Amino acid sequence: MPASCSATSATVAVLPSSHRWKVLGVGVAANVSFSAAANGLPTTAIWLRSSYHLGSTQLGVALGAMGLGIACSELPWGMATDRFGDRPVLLTGLLSSMLALLAMMLWLTPGGSIPSLPMLASGLTLTGLLIGSVNGASGRAVMRWFGAGERGFAMSIRQTAVPLGGAIGALLLPPLASRLGFGAVFGALAACCALSAFFTWRWMHEPVSAGEAATAPQNASTGPDTTQAASPFANRRLWRIVAAIGLLCVPQFAILTYATVFLHDHGHLGLASITGVMVALQAGAMITRIWSGRYTDRHANRPAYLRASTLIALALFLLLAIVTFCGAPDWLLMSAVVLAGIGVSAWHGVAYTELAVQAGSSSAGTALGMANTAVFIGFFCTPVLIAQLLDVGVWWWVWAAAGLVALATRPLFPAPQDSGEIR
Repeated sequence: MPASCSATSATVAVLPSSHRWKVLGVGVAANVSFSAAANGLPTTAIWLRSSYHLGSTQLGVALGAMGLGIACSELPWGMATDRFGDRPVLLTGLLSSMLALLAMMLWLTPGGSIPSLPMLASGLTLTGLLIGSVNGASGRAVMRWFGAGERGFAMSIRQTAVPLGGAIGALLLPPLASRLGFGAVFGALAACCALSAFFTWRWMHEPVSAGEAATAPQNASTGPDTTQAASPFANRRLWRIVAAIGLLCVPQFAILTYATVFLHDHGHLGLASITGVMVALQAGAMITRIWSGRYTDRHANRPAYLRASTLIALALFLLLAIVTFCGAPDWLLMSAVVLAGIGVSAWHGVAYTELAVQAGSSSAGTALGMANTAVFIGFFCTPVLIAQLLDVGVWWWVWAAAGLVALATRPLFPAPQDSGEIR
């Protein structure tokens, strides 16, 4: 262990075990900042399109640009977290993200001239490269501070920050974009990063037992597993879970990036209705993520739950496709969007817990970086592919395709009997 890490551990030896809840709070705050940017900006798609004079394909590129940056940086940030610790990585990422967003506020907002798509996409990609630090670092901190019987619940609480940040973004960013412009949007996101950096500086520390037994990879339900490969890159089971997480996020990103455009163009809904739908979707995702973490902790059934989640997502996206095809009334269309968004979001904390436990906390940052790289490759590709699909098809095609992607994910999640789960 580097001398700096040893010193950090020594300075926090007097911290009580209850400090883990403050660490979890820091992780939630950091992920709220991350999600407000990554999931909140797409809710401004209508105004992004008009303010920057973007066509359909150009809008898809702009919406995916931040995801491209995050995808490229997640694994390096995760490996850096395993090497240097959670605190320095989070502080570096949050403060540099704040500076990047402030630069966009000053130089990449429409005013006397309209910034070009390459300039806008470059700024968003750079922000994604920097803010990608949040996922692996905060997830590793949870794995190191919480015991085996609490990790699913704690990780699911941490993962509620994603819909919470998305809900805050959906509530605040569209009004800012429509009334004050994108300078206010980027400034608000920079302020979120600054506040999270303060919380990180104040409360994020290494746990007392930096060399805890949990550094050994563990089975989903049966404790330490010494048969696991030392490197997460050589672990086939990890790669299956990584691929499953990345693929199952595609239908989720389809909803998050294009629901506002869909409700505006297809449903002809106004700002208040669209905002209400997106906030309800994210609030529902928060509730179901917490429930799923507690449920799977109590029943030791993470693999079975994850495989069932793919079928739930399939059913709800097919429902949305049918409702869209039939020209259903507005209330039914809005309800179908909310249900599909909730159904494809509830599984996150469970999947990330399973991945981190399989890797062991000494490699959790790298494993989470692997998963988030796959996730944000999907974040970049999904809006671009949807734009192409809409050029040759109609909206119900988009939702039906999203459901089929969810179904294709099911074989990738290890079956309960393959993971040694206690039935």
